[in-house]
Amino acid sequence: MKGGRTTVAEKILTNEAQHAVILHSLQNENLQEFRKNFLDLHPYDQASFFKEMEIEERAQVFEYLAPNEIAKMFENLQMDNWEYQTLFAKLLPDYVAETLANMSVDDAVDILNVLDKEQVESYLAIMDQPTTARVKALMHYEESTAGSIMTVDYISLSAEQKVETAMEILKREAPNAETIYYVYVVNEQKQLVGVVSLRSLIVSDNQMLIKEIMNDRIYSVSVSEDQEEVARKMQDYDFLALPVVDFQKRLLGIITIDDIVDVMQEEASEDYSKFAAVSNMDFVDQHPFSAAKKRLPWLIILLFLGMFTASLIGRFEKTLDQVAILAVFIPLIAGMAGNTGTQALAVAVRGIATGNIGKESSWKLIGREAGTGLITGTICGLLVMMVVYIWKSDFFLGMLVGISILGTLIVATIAGAIIPLIMHKFKIDPAVASGPFITTINDIISILIYFGMATMFMSYLTN
Repeated sequence: MKGGRTTVAEKILTNEAQHAVILHSLQNENLQEFRKNFLDLHPYDQASFFKEMEIEERAQVFEYLAPNEIAKMFENLQMDNWEYQTLFAKLLPDYVAETLANMSVDDAVDILNVLDKEQVESYLAIMDQPTTARVKALMHYEESTAGSIMTVDYISLSAEQKVETAMEILKREAPNAETIYYVYVVNEQKQLVGVVSLRSLIVSDNQMLIKEIMNDRIYSVSVSEDQEEVARKMQDYDFLALPVVDFQKRLLGIITIDDIVDVMQEEASEDYSKFAAVSNMDFVDQHPFSAAKKRLPWLIILLFLGMFTASLIGRFEKTLDQVAILAVFIPLIAGMAGNTGTQALAVAVRGIATGNIGKESSWKLIGREAGTGLITGTICGLLVMMVVYIWKSDFFLGMLVGISILGTLIVATIAGAIIPLIMHKFKIDPAVASGPFITTINDIISILIYFGMATMFMSYLTN
């Protein structure tokens, strides 16, 4: 420790030492010591530590902690679907149901949605009627929509209430609310008419009416709106929470910033998976057969595209027979096409995901990428032309490879930009135009350009 500051290494050492103490108390069945040290951890640290435990040690944790104590940890726990199913199958239904009932409704629903239908029904049957009703209200919303990530744990007020009354309601309901920084105002039909901040309530006179201090300029999202669009709005406007309404503008719930952070992480992970031509990100503990099942469809598609590329090269067999040296530069040209196409693809997909690319800016993006391809192609083409000329002492061969790279880079960058834009127009996720896919497409384009030009200028190459 230097100057009163704890270094990262010291923090890691402290956490490891603390975990060792907790694990030791668990292994020695020291109930009081385990409870004291484990419950002193932040719920996120509890969840991280829990994931590292062996199955037998996890079972002991459930013996030593009450459902209401472990609920917060479960709100921070991220596990694969089969892990939740396996874990809950070994616990008493009453214990699981009480744990879920003590969690935030939206977090509880996230877990219930990955369980077997029989498990879900058994847990809901044990919960009290109000909790069951709140859980079921969220479970029927379509996945990846605003309704699926919202919470019903919010506080609403009437426009005709006084500030004094509102503060009493806040004090009474705050412990069960997801957030109290924004309080939403509804009319008799439960329609959203305004929003008031906690700050405004605190500084206003107790006898003032809510309608006098509320803001009637409300930003809300539809219950069926895509979660990615919701995340974009919260990011653009720096909201801590966003109300969710139905088609009649009735307030159904709110989405808080912690849920949006999870959505952004989930979307980024999904896009990265698609870039790698995987249906979704494989977990380390996933069974090989399950992982292979998810990867095979893309691999089979790419396999046939690769076979088409091979057959394309076969069509230029005569050209290769006459000038065998052409084969040396196939990996170079195909690799350059794949790399530059993937770069353009990443820019386009990122622009679409962030909403920065609209109808007008689409052509601007294509033009910019074409210009980028022209500049990079010219520079790379000139460089490779000089290298080939010095290496093989053949000016026409160097010119052929250089011009091929120029044409390939221009076409590859345009293809990398235009393919995701077309897919987005037809309501297909542009991230599906993944790196391996665009690379294979550009392989075909580069082969056609390279061998097409080689065939045209064969007389110069064979002299």
